[in-house]
This record gives sequence, C-alpha cells and structure tokens, in this order.
Amino acid sequence: METNKEHLTSKQIEEQYGYLFEEELLKEIEAVGVLRKVAEGDFLMDIGDPILSMPLIISGAIKILSEDKEGDELLLYFIEKGDTCAMTLSCCLQKGNSTIRAVAESDAQLLMVPIEKMEEWMGRYRSWRHFILDSYHDRMQELLETVDTLAFMNMDQRLFKYLKDKAMVNQNDVIQTTHQDIAADLHTSRVVISRLLKKMEHDGKIKLHRSQIQLIEF
Repeated sequence: METNKEHLTSKQIEEQYGYLFEEELLKEIEAVGVLRKVAEGDFLMDIGDPILSMPLIISGAIKILSEDKEGDELLLYFIEKGDTCAMTLSCCLQKGNSTIRAVAESDAQLLMVPIEKMEEWMGRYRSWRHFILDSYHDRMQELLETVDTLAFMNMDQRLFKYLKDKAMVNQNDVIQTTHQDIAADLHTSRVVISRLLKKMEHDGKIKLHRSQIQLIEF
C-alpha cells in the first residue's frame, strides 16, 4: 500500500489536538508526523510487521483484529478519531513486531508518529503521557469487554453489539457490509449470521438490504 508523504499544517494539527497538547508538543508533532490516507478495507498493519510508527487517528475508523493458530480472525475493538492503538503502543514499548492486524473500517486519515518519539515525549510532556495512558486504559477496557462478550453473550447478543459498535464508529445507522464479513469478524459461519440477521429483522431491530444493514433499534 502506498503511503501519502503529506504533512498536516499547524492549523490542522491545532484543530485536532490543540485541546489536548501544549503548543511546543503540537509543533513537534507537525515537524515529525506524516499523514497517511487509507481507503476502506486497506491493511494498515499485519501480524508480524515491524512497527516503525504509531498512529493518531485524524478521521475515519480502524478495526483491530487478532488471529488464532488456525488463521481465523477475531475482532478485538475499533479505534476512531482522537484514538490510538494500545496494541501498537505495547509493541512500541517492547520494540517488537505487530501482534495484531489493523484494517480500515472506513476511509481514514492517520498521522504517523515515529516510535522513538513516543518514549521521548512520555518523559517531556505531561499531556502526551496522560494521552498515552488514557488511550491504553480505554483500549484495555475494550479488550476486557470483548472477553466478557465471548464468555457471557450468546451469538445473537454478540452480533447486535457488533452492529451497534460499527454504526457508532461510522456515525451511520446504515452499515455497509456482507454476511461473510460479519462472520469473519465474529469467528463464526455465514449461515449462522444470515439466520440471526433474519431473526433480528423479523423482531424489528434491523432492516436488511443488499450489502447493507440498517439499524432500527439501538
């Protein structure tokens, strides 16, 4: 995938992060950050890839997946505007390769910050340290929620939560997806997903269209 070697202007960065970071840090972000644009479905990172930078999400949404020994994927969480990825942070700190797969849920823009700046800024800027720790905490909470979902929810409950999460990160009650894509994210079969979606439509929770699902009930 081709990376667009563009830089955000100081005004754009201030609009995105001025409420979080002090002026000196904003200037450093402007100096080193590289803008990356990705289209829906693009891979940002795959399992085993070396991690050279960490993403700050400017717009759009990214889904983070893991993979089991059989090669089956499992959706861990979504990240959206203002977020970064806890798994990337963890790998950065350990100077290891990626343990997750990151795929664009929608067209997105990311500001890529070199990993060596992460530790440097942690020591120099309180606002950056709080941002990283808060982001890490939020992603860990979402991981725990994923574990609870797998352990305690039936597949129909998991599916409805998944649809609501996708609608939320895309800010649209009409979800562009296929039954097969949902099945892959939820680690189940297309037949099971199709049956449950039909039941949800009968119950008035959703409306099914070709490659689209409209949420009626939230």
